[in-house]
Amino acid sequence: MITKISSIKNLAVFDNFTWDTSVIDGTQIREFKEFNIIYGRNYSGKTTLSRIFRALETGQISSKYDNPEFTVFIKGEADANQNNLTAHSKTIRVFNEDFVRENLKFIANPDDDIESFAILGNDNALIEADITQLEVELGTDDPENTTGLFEKLKASTSLYTQKKAAFDTAKTYIDKILETKATARDTGIKYNFERFGDQNYNRAKLLQDIAKVQKSEFSLFSSSKYTELEQLISEKVAGDITQARTPDLKISEFNDKVTELLQRKIGHTGKIDDLIKDAILNKWVKEGKTLHHDREKCAFCNHEIDAERWKELENHFDEEFDRLENDIASLIQSINDERTALGSLTLINSEKYYSKFRLKASSLTKFFTHYVEKYLDQLAYLTQQLEHRQQDPMKELNFMRATDYSSRLLWIYQLQDKLRKSSNIYSSKLINDQKHAKDHLRYKDVHEFIETIKYSDAIKSLETQEKEAGTEKLNSDDIKREIKNKKDQISEKKRQLNDEEKGAIKVNEYLNNFFGHDFLKLKAVDKKDEDGQSKSIRFEIIRDSKKAHHLSEGECSLIAFCYFMAKLDDINTKGTKPVIWIDDPISSLDGNHIFFIYSLINTEIVAKSFSEQLFISTHNLDFLKYLKRLPGADTTKETKTKFRHLVVQRHNKTSSIQLMPSFLREYITEFNFLFAQIHKCANLLTVDDQNHGVYYNFGNNARKFLEVFLYYKYPDSSSEKEKMLKFFGGESLPAILTDRINNEYSHLCGVLERGGLPIEVPEMNSTANLILERIKTLDNEQYESLLRSIGADVSATSSTVPTLKVVAA
Repeated sequence: MITKISSIKNLAVFDNFTWDTSVIDGTQIREFKEFNIIYGRNYSGKTTLSRIFRALETGQISSKYDNPEFTVFIKGEADANQNNLTAHSKTIRVFNEDFVRENLKFIANPDDDIESFAILGNDNALIEADITQLEVELGTDDPENTTGLFEKLKASTSLYTQKKAAFDTAKTYIDKILETKATARDTGIKYNFERFGDQNYNRAKLLQDIAKVQKSEFSLFSSSKYTELEQLISEKVAGDITQARTPDLKISEFNDKVTELLQRKIGHTGKIDDLIKDAILNKWVKEGKTLHHDREKCAFCNHEIDAERWKELENHFDEEFDRLENDIASLIQSINDERTALGSLTLINSEKYYSKFRLKASSLTKFFTHYVEKYLDQLAYLTQQLEHRQQDPMKELNFMRATDYSSRLLWIYQLQDKLRKSSNIYSSKLINDQKHAKDHLRYKDVHEFIETIKYSDAIKSLETQEKEAGTEKLNSDDIKREIKNKKDQISEKKRQLNDEEKGAIKVNEYLNNFFGHDFLKLKAVDKKDEDGQSKSIRFEIIRDSKKAHHLSEGECSLIAFCYFMAKLDDINTKGTKPVIWIDDPISSLDGNHIFFIYSLINTEIVAKSFSEQLFISTHNLDFLKYLKRLPGADTTKETKTKFRHLVVQRHNKTSSIQLMPSFLREYITEFNFLFAQIHKCANLLTVDDQNHGVYYNFGNNARKFLEVFLYYKYPDSSSEKEKMLKFFGGESLPAILTDRINNEYSHLCGVLERGGLPIEVPEMNSTANLILERIKTLDNEQYESLLRSIGADVSATSSTVPTLKVVAA
């Protein structure tokens, strides 16, 4: 059931309309009911509302609206709006000007035809029997009484739901414990990656491990082996050890150079014999020569050093002599540099190696230290020999060759590099070994896990449940396909029963039976194409056996509504319990036709419970009067009535939907309303600000009521005063009093001073009681009927005039 139009925006006169703030009774929000009567003046927006429902019927809304928005609440379904017009399950049929324009094109173009529709034919007993049999086999889809294939589907679906739920529960349980084992913080394998070796472990990898440990070739190691694996994974991986620079040892070169310098000959020609024979003296003179190079006298003896002596000294200490000294000094410096470099030379620190290599590294260091010391000793020995020649350059010496330990040191460096490479290689091997160790520790843990939870049994049970659920699902699908097949067969056979001629006959029945228009008829015409082939079936309006032209507006309205009512019986609508919206069906019709329209709706829709919901909108008060006579429409108690009375109110440029006010909903005619106002005036015991209007308007209300009442009571040409006197049984006082109130209190013209005086409330009360008492006396049956028409309690009425209490404002 459609409960309300929740909101409307940018749709003609409706802009930002909200149901919950507009359709309210006090604090209660009221919704649509099974029958909904909507009153609104012309141009108030009734047709716009019908177009919302028409959009839900056709799946499209006019493109002339600029960004229209609306939301329709449907009980038990998702809300319908401008974006999902066909998502609902309701069959909706709307009669409005759009329906007429689309289906009865002749109204706009006299040369055009009427869209045909088909209803079930009469001469198809065998086909109908087949349809009946198929429908019996198909059964009913009523939740309260399911039969046939629908009952089988319901049972199968229920069984599938149970089995699927059991499977889902078991699977969820297994998935949860697997997920916990794989990724639970602190306890999951993922968060113990230092032991199990996978920081990105997840449920998928756990399933892979389970598959591995379930294979027949998998077996556990001994406990001692697992202890070794535990120790192995505790080893920290060291970084690669960089290659040490191999020293450039030159002792062999030094041996050769020292030999040459010690044995180098210096010629004696031109040399001073004393100096040649005495090395100390030679050294002393050489130093003196250096000290006296800018002096003329000897600093020692103070004798003049003549040029001849200087020449002798220059010849003795010549270039050959200086070269020997310089070469010896240079070689000594080179040897000292070698000693310095070798003294700072070390091997790679043993702590950089894995523990398994540290013993070898320490041994190499000891050997290295030993041979470095020997190498340094030999360098010192060479220096010592050079210094001897340096002391006595003029004397050649025999060279004692130094022992060359460089090969030993280089060999130690080779061993060190081999050890370094072994250590670096072991780094990669260690990572791989640790990975395998962690894998095996993880496999052991997974094996213990699946044994604890009895994983194999759980999976077998789960597979059985899944298979059972799948089997039932296939069974349900088979039944669904069978249901679809039956429906398709029924639809096909119903299409075989299609009879457009019966549609035209149905329209003609309504025209003739309800409106007496037997001179206008619809006829189904087989339209042909250019080749004479049957193109389509259309309806034509026939008058006197000819196609009718120049139909009046009233005739167009009658044909259009009869067409709509007959179309409710077509093969696409009949039996679907549609939602029906009828928008102002009485355009250009006189009073009799308005009544017949009401009768047709009452007989064919309301009385037959044809629709799920019925909406009727009108601007015509006469038609509204008839609609209030629909069975159940006069029930005013909210919990009992199936009717909702609404009005469409327009304020300037915008409209809203509101509850129909009581004066419009409860009173069939103005005559009943006026009687109700007199009855209120007679029975109110207290006058206050809320009900003072009843007394203020009493003069007008009583005058109009008595004009109508007395006209039908005394339909002759007597005057109003004469009729009033007759009404009060010839008593002049009540007649004069009533006439005075009716005239003085309903007019100010001629008695302007009345406008400055307050209303005499007690007089109104007394006069109202006089009028009621007189009606009751003249015709008690009519009086009780009037009471019932305004909802008053007939048994509680009394002829006693109540005492009135006036409350000051």
